[in-house]
Amino acid sequence: MPKVGTPSLDQLQLFLAVVEHGGFAAAGRALGRATSAVSYGIANLEAQLGLALFDRAGTRRPTLTAAGTAVLAEARRLADDLAGLKARVSGLAAGLEAEVSLAVDVMLPSARLAESLRGFQQQFPTVTLRLHVEALGAVTALVLDGTAGLGVAGPLSSESEALARHAAGSVLLVPVAAPGHPLDAPSVPPGAARAHIQLVLSDRSPITRGRDFGVSSPQSWRLADLGAKHALLLEGVGWGNMPEPLVAGDLAAGRLVRLDLPDHRGGRYGFHAIHRTDTPPGPAAAWLLARLIRSDTPSDRSDY
Repeated sequence: MPKVGTPSLDQLQLFLAVVEHGGFAAAGRALGRATSAVSYGIANLEAQLGLALFDRAGTRRPTLTAAGTAVLAEARRLADDLAGLKARVSGLAAGLEAEVSLAVDVMLPSARLAESLRGFQQQFPTVTLRLHVEALGAVTALVLDGTAGLGVAGPLSSESEALARHAAGSVLLVPVAAPGHPLDAPSVPPGAARAHIQLVLSDRSPITRGRDFGVSSPQSWRLADLGAKHALLLEGVGWGNMPEPLVAGDLAAGRLVRLDLPDHRGGRYGFHAIHRTDTPPGPAAAWLLARLIRSDTPSDRSDY
């Protein structure tokens, strides 16, 4: 196998310029170089690779050979990688974080989270994001131990002096069950829900262990995963409170029904954006914090 030389970045940029601008002279004008210098650089690149990248015979406009087309894809990839490296280094030099770690309560509506993260990606394309989704006090625990720099925690989050807290809206919780559940009736007497299994999210952290949110029935099944709770509700196993945006489609399609319980009508589940007071967020994290705070809906802002 013939030995292949290592092209320089300058040679690859010359190659890409010729392809982009359609010729040696046009590439020279775009780069501020003489046409002869561009032609010489391409000739050296072809010699190093042992390949003819352009077909120059019978035309004033050089066209890519089959080998040149194959090399073009790799050259573009390398150029993109270099541009990304330069952007990241520039950001680090300006104080921009290399990574932002965010922990969010599982009740946070996915559309709201996605909108904020989409904006974050557009604003800080070089910053890596690490996302944790937890329930109840586990979000606070991740922020307190430094695993996450930011958190969006629920109403049972710790009020530790080590945390800065910012009100971040709420989501409506509604009691639901599968059609045909005993509580799916036009008139349910007070206390009737206590006689049926209630599906309840449990906490994976010690911060809020032993504290409950919206628990009415002594017959409760504890689950650590909201998706599992949703699946059991759809299968007719028990009843429970769910974020209204998550079950809106199920309610509309009749897969779940909203229960009319006189002593348990659901309520607002409030959020707080949190971070440690001794580690204030950097530029990217501060932007994301502000975006998460203001991305709540006007109706939510009246229910803190």
